[in-house]
Amino acid sequence: MTSSPSPTPATTPGEAASRRRVLLAAPRGYCAGVDRAVIAVEKALEQYGAPVYVRHEIVHNKYVVKTLEKKGAIFVEETEEVPEGNIVIFSAHGVAPVVHEEAKRGKLATIDATCPLVTKVHKEAVRYAKEDYDILLIGHEGHEEVIGTSGEAPEHITLVDGPQDVTNVEVRDPDKVVWLSQTTLSVDETMETVDALKGRYPNLLSPPSDDICYATQNRQIAVKQMGAEADLVIVVGSKNSSNSVRLVEVALGAGARDAHLVDYAEEIDEAWLEGVGTVGVTSGASVPDVLVHGVLDWLAARGYEDVETLTAAEESIHFSLPKELRRDLRAEAKAATED
Repeated sequence: MTSSPSPTPATTPGEAASRRRVLLAAPRGYCAGVDRAVIAVEKALEQYGAPVYVRHEIVHNKYVVKTLEKKGAIFVEETEEVPEGNIVIFSAHGVAPVVHEEAKRGKLATIDATCPLVTKVHKEAVRYAKEDYDILLIGHEGHEEVIGTSGEAPEHITLVDGPQDVTNVEVRDPDKVVWLSQTTLSVDETMETVDALKGRYPNLLSPPSDDICYATQNRQIAVKQMGAEADLVIVVGSKNSSNSVRLVEVALGAGARDAHLVDYAEEIDEAWLEGVGTVGVTSGASVPDVLVHGVLDWLAARGYEDVETLTAAEESIHFSLPKELRRDLRAEAKAATED
């Protein structure tokens, strides 16, 4: 008996690559919280002159940090590194109350550029702690946002770093426990963690509204749609950007054959394009669009000139700038050193 020939594939890698196109995600790039934080540093430099100190990276993006450094911003790891009588800006990721106390002791004028959506999580942590709940904070250990939120109620908060960490959780009263989350997580993985927690604590209380920010969710929705069609997904963003890293994971989970995170177009490996017909392009919430255009130009030079926008949501959210920018902070800092 003669075996039947194998079916011919609908497209070969060579044929796929001959029909080259780019799917460009929308929305992508800057969210309202990042935009607010970056503008806060720029305005502070304009109003008060250099130097202006920033505790930690204002947002997790190499290009943004380098650009602000050229304008006169000085980034420090700890509040104590800022000379007395100067201005310090707190990053979009938020800080614990102890950091505000450090700044006061150091006689520093402060500008709080914490994203309002992160501030919302901080306030939830304070409220549930006052009501004596055990708070299960879903997030990544060591991330600045997690450190800041945990600092609001350290005696009440337990970090849960993914579904695999659920078995390690212990609470005082299984009927008085609530979950909160870092704002930049994968929506799917977070809900997987919540489901695992509810398996142990059926009366687990959820926050009054989603903690994962609208921008993180919208960018993940776009990448899910893109991953189903793209052979390769390129995410523009820095490796320390949680929401950017998550986009790579979401793309692969949605069916993309390959996905990579790059800061700049020159980091793309031409070998990634072998047999690739459709390239998906997006960027994390802390990435300026100039970097995305650099990737599009790089792809166009290699035959990927057909760009189709994939729109998953419309965004119109804007946050007002920190109120401290309406005051004379240099004078305040000087007065503090004279007290």
